[in-house]
Amino acid sequence: MRYEVKGETLPVVVCYLEDGEQMITERGSMSWMSPNMRMETSTNGGLGKAFGRMFAGEAMFQNIYTAQHGQGMIAFASSFPGRIVPFEIGPGRELVVQKSGFLASEIGVELSVFFQKKLGAGFFGGEGFIMQKLSGQGIAFLEFDGHVVEYDLQPGQQIIVDTGYLAAMEATCNIDIQSVSGVKNVLFGGEGLFNTVITGPGHVWLQSMPISAVAGQILRYVPSGK
Repeated sequence: MRYEVKGETLPVVVCYLEDGEQMITERGSMSWMSPNMRMETSTNGGLGKAFGRMFAGEAMFQNIYTAQHGQGMIAFASSFPGRIVPFEIGPGRELVVQKSGFLASEIGVELSVFFQKKLGAGFFGGEGFIMQKLSGQGIAFLEFDGHVVEYDLQPGQQIIVDTGYLAAMEATCNIDIQSVSGVKNVLFGGEGLFNTVITGPGHVWLQSMPISAVAGQILRYVPSGK
């Protein structure tokens, strides 16, 4: 499989498949394709994995596209201004991504629900508890919102992130929550009660414009009903 990412603000990844090669994507992610691409909707691993994906914020069913009778082409476009990031998944290179961060992948990549061991990170840390884990073997394409900033965390090194700005991290990283100290900070700081703490070692991708934050800003200007 060959691919190229086109565009900047609203990117699209165009994949070129050899005869018989397959791609997996979530429902509605295909943008355009050649006539010889065949689609099949599947639970891709049984009902157990399907319910796990649903719990992680994805659809229960996935679409599998196969190139038939020669080379095929298929494109997957971003649904929000941001960036499409390719990542080579393999043994020791598992990735944990935000809900809805998965765009498409080769057939050998497995998508499953990811739980943090500390329940507090889920109930108060937003993205920290229930995320998606990519494992298996192959290239995965991730969709991030806004500009992407990357950090390499050393063992024990930490970074504090506001909820929603964590786009992805290597599975070697850990997530926890940290309460905002001080009554005035909590009541008048406007940053909420908790922040997400990411501890290395591992690579971290942060996004500058999570769609949840954009939606909150737009909601402020929506006229209320009479």
